[in-house]
Amino acid sequence: MNSERAGCGALSEAIVFLDYFKDLHDPRQQGKVLYPLNEVLLLCLLAVLAGCETFTDIDRFGQEKLGLLRRFLPFRDGTPAHDRLGEIFAALDAEKFQSSFVSWVSALTGAPADVIAIDGKTLRRSYQKKGAKDAIHMVSAFAARQRLVLGQIKVDEKSNEIVAIPKLLDMLSIEGAVITIDAMGCQREIARQIVDKGADYVLALKGNQARLREDAALFAAEQKAKGFKDTTVSRHETVDGDHGRIETRSYTVFHDLAWLQEHHNWPGLQSLVMVESTREIGDRIEQETRLYITSLVLLAHQIGPVIRDHWAIENSLHWVMDMVFRDDECRVRKDNAPANFTTIKHMAHNLISRAPGKDSMRLKRKVAAWSDDYLVRLIAA
Repeated sequence: MNSERAGCGALSEAIVFLDYFKDLHDPRQQGKVLYPLNEVLLLCLLAVLAGCETFTDIDRFGQEKLGLLRRFLPFRDGTPAHDRLGEIFAALDAEKFQSSFVSWVSALTGAPADVIAIDGKTLRRSYQKKGAKDAIHMVSAFAARQRLVLGQIKVDEKSNEIVAIPKLLDMLSIEGAVITIDAMGCQREIARQIVDKGADYVLALKGNQARLREDAALFAAEQKAKGFKDTTVSRHETVDGDHGRIETRSYTVFHDLAWLQEHHNWPGLQSLVMVESTREIGDRIEQETRLYITSLVLLAHQIGPVIRDHWAIENSLHWVMDMVFRDDECRVRKDNAPANFTTIKHMAHNLISRAPGKDSMRLKRKVAAWSDDYLVRLIAA
């Protein structure tokens, strides 16, 4: 036992992430704390990396892996029970916890992200019938090409994304990046904030900006009918096929927007993008036209991949959180616990994403559960 504790400093290099959480306020009465906050955070992150999905799972992991944990930190009083873990996570300030997470990720990535996709996801089981508390909604920023979560903000309803997005942008270093947001974030103030922070935006244009969309859609349709002879455009087409589905995307970028700016004066607006999609699935053909506004001055073949990158947050984050981390089945509900537990899962997601090898995230978590050495390598990634 003593030798295990004596060796706890041997792996200090592997837990540098704790340095970014050392100023996080511990709301517990200090004279009664048996389990230091840094030990609790390390326990939970290692457990989630190894496949744990609930505080009960983490409780059992702590009991079974105490020897491993003491390779990092003393854990003199062992590990907390599941109900104590829940109380600690419920009491931690969610915004400060997320700010510490953002600082850690910034150091982890080093280079700024090229494309940052912002989107929200509801934690479906976080609602509480008692007290009629709605499920919380997490708005996340995702580095689309690095496949890393950069930050997240908790809101009480999906409609509050408009309030959350500016807070999230304030937390992040976005200079030089391209920010992509679905229609909910297509707001004049958000566009101004992005431009003022030295970044560019690509915003989906839908009904929440009714007049702007109507004018843009009418102009795009008229110019298409005229063969685009009265305006300056660039065009590009892609064809993708997979599992019996063929999808053709035609990108048209309108570069002359003096007419639109005269009527709407949108911050930083440089181009209007029209994406026309045709999906062929067997005998069924589906067609869709989407519009985007952007501060970028790029040709169609350059902006097409940026628009496609936005969907990485659906496929490489939201889907992974549901299918690999079982987000929609998680019943953590009390106070700040759902948001803070999601932050731990996002930390695990980032470490597994950075780990070398072509294995799936699901398989890497399985290996982490089987092999202490592999788990140590993940935490040090």
